[in-house]
Amino acid sequence: MTDDLHIAPFAPGDVAELLVLQRCCWVQEAIANSTLDIPPLTETHDEILAWATTWNTVVIRLDGRLVGAARGRAEAGGTWHIGRIMVAPDLAGHGLGTQLIELMEALAPADTREYLMFTGAGSERNIGIYRRAGYEVSDPEPAPHGGVATVTLRKRRA
Repeated sequence: MTDDLHIAPFAPGDVAELLVLQRCCWVQEAIANSTLDIPPLTETHDEILAWATTWNTVVIRLDGRLVGAARGRAEAGGTWHIGRIMVAPDLAGHGLGTQLIELMEALAPADTREYLMFTGAGSERNIGIYRRAGYEVSDPEPAPHGGVATVTLRKRRA
């Protein structure tokens, strides 16, 4: 399947498909974490466009269809924050999430010392993927204002 994939930087024309993909992906997270209070489920077209153009955002297309995306940005202290890793639910389990993690790590600036991600504490499937990719998982952190309890995932750059 990977031979048919096309990975490219986000372009503003991708935003409508990215909104749909994001909502499809985070419905599963809402179920796993027993709450609908998850920002990716409520973000508007303009909010997605804003983060997708300020973060280093990539999209994956398969036969023209947007099937994956992720974002990354440099933060203080040599940290590269990776987020919004998403793969179309019908393609889950084919290694696209792992490819996106590896791609985002490769896009980190040369002075990056650590990769950082967050996910819902109930997102066992994601946590397993991140552990296999070498990330250490924190204890769950309480949910702010009734939102999702989260775990922090960290990996030192080799």
